[in-house]
Amino acid sequence: MAHLRLADFIRTNIEAILQAWEDFARTVEPPALTMDDVALRDHARQMLLAVADDLDQPQSEGERVAKSQGLGDRDHEDTASEIHAEARLLSGYTIVQLVSEYRALRSSVLALWDAFTKEERATDSGDMTRFNEAIDQALAESVARYEYLVKKSQNMFLAILAHDLRNPLGAVVMGSSFMMQASDIPPKYALAATRMYNSARRMGSLVNDLIDYTRTHFGAGMPIDARHGDLANVSRQVVEELRTFHPERNIALQAPASVMAMIDNGRIAQMLSNLIGNAIQYGLVDTPVAIAVVADSGNDIIITVNNFGPAIPADKIAGIFDPLVRVGHEGSPDAGEHTSLGIGLYIARQIAHAHGGRIEVVSGEENGTTFSVTLPLHRGGPHAA
Repeated sequence: MAHLRLADFIRTNIEAILQAWEDFARTVEPPALTMDDVALRDHARQMLLAVADDLDQPQSEGERVAKSQGLGDRDHEDTASEIHAEARLLSGYTIVQLVSEYRALRSSVLALWDAFTKEERATDSGDMTRFNEAIDQALAESVARYEYLVKKSQNMFLAILAHDLRNPLGAVVMGSSFMMQASDIPPKYALAATRMYNSARRMGSLVNDLIDYTRTHFGAGMPIDARHGDLANVSRQVVEELRTFHPERNIALQAPASVMAMIDNGRIAQMLSNLIGNAIQYGLVDTPVAIAVVADSGNDIIITVNNFGPAIPADKIAGIFDPLVRVGHEGSPDAGEHTSLGIGLYIARQIAHAHGGRIEVVSGEENGTTFSVTLPLHRGGPHAA
């Protein structure tokens, strides 16, 4: 009795398989109910034929393991499963619904195959394993493409939002600055204008961080324009600015008169503002925020920012520089005030890396939390212009 390969079975029964899969797809609400039969079957036929062709090819043990993990070889063109993921995303499918389609497609093939083999027909049992591996590969490709497109659309939204916020924020800064300088308004209005100005500047800083975040996630990296600059002077300017914004806080700076290095002054100021701002946000109000700039005996500059407050839990230290990670202390009465989007520390690390440096953090109850930035004294970093 001749063996019937699963590949041939799929090709011969593709319409029955697609109908069973289509019946399931119509149970996925809401998007499937708005699509016609052609749209529902969009790439399932191509995926099934690709699986059948794969089953006809010889396979080594290494190729089998890679495929079962979704790491099988592929060419540079988009696969049917990747195109399918893009179409489903545009149709409003969630990732859960997308995965359920593959489960239904797998079930449709195996149910029909099982019914066929029960009729005492000889088959190749290894085909079922090969089939599952091929479906796993297609599923991995589909999920990866879906996730990539979702992240891309999110980053595009954030970039557009941040860009469009710049103009109205600029108007608030200019208007409040004009009111602050006026001599013919009551003091209470001047105070309100000062608060508006400080808040708008803070929002502007957050918008800039958001733009940088989306830029790095689009793969462009953190651009810097490294030139000979005085890091000590930049540090003093940032500290004076933050003292103006936070007159109630003790912000102490220890730095030499001058520390010349190859730096992007604007980016270094942004990094320091983020680190010191973070220390102010999470430090205890009645304790100082201490900044030190030291040129060591080698070729490095070390900048430390220390504050005293609740220690960062050990399980959160490793991810503190990850984007969109909040390090607020849950359970504290002011936890709502001590949270943020978590972009500032991520941007600070990107700036340090762009200068060829690194940033580290240690935290404990006795010595507080200290961020340490190490920068090369004479190198502008990998993204220097």
